[in-house]
Amino acid sequence: MYEMKRLGRDAGELTALADHLTAHGLVLEMLAGPLPGIYDPTGPRKLLFAFFAAMAETERENIRQFALKGPDTAGRKGKHDRRPPVITDDMLHTVLRCRTLGESVEQIQPDLFIPTGKRKGQNRSVASIYRALAEHAKREAYPEAVGPAPADFAALQADEVPGPPPRSH
Repeated sequence: MYEMKRLGRDAGELTALADHLTAHGLVLEMLAGPLPGIYDPTGPRKLLFAFFAAMAETERENIRQFALKGPDTAGRKGKHDRRPPVITDDMLHTVLRCRTLGESVEQIQPDLFIPTGKRKGQNRSVASIYRALAEHAKREAYPEAVGPAPADFAALQADEVPGPPPRSH
C-alpha cells in the first residue's frame, strides 16, 4: 500500500503506471484518500485521478523544496552540520597534549569516550582522531581562512560572489 505521491515522481508517471497496471490485468485500488475504490482508466473517475495525481506531485515538490531550504538556511547562519563534532575541543586539547608527550594516536584512542548518544561510552575511532588532527593543522597553518570561510560559503549559497578580503597596509 502506497500513497499516490510515493508511486511516481510526477502526475504523468503516476497516470502511466496506473494505465500500465490495468493494461496487464492488474487492478489498482485506492484504499484511502480522496478516491477510495478501484481505479478504472476508462471510467469517469479518470479525470479525478489525474487531478489528484497532479496534487500529489505538487505536494511532493513542496516537501522537496522544504527539505532543500533547511540546509541553505542553516548555511547562511553559519551552521553546516547539525551533528555535534566527533572530536570536541576538550578531546582535541587532550590529544594535542598527549601527542606533545610522545604518545601515539593508538595509545590515546582508548582514553577518548563518546559522551552522548547511542554510542555513549564507546571509544572514538583512530580515523576520527587523525581527521581532527589534520583539521587542527589546517586551522593552524591558515588562520586567516578560518573566519571568512563560513561567510564566503553562505554568500555562495545565496548566489552572491564574495569579494577579495580587504587589505591592511
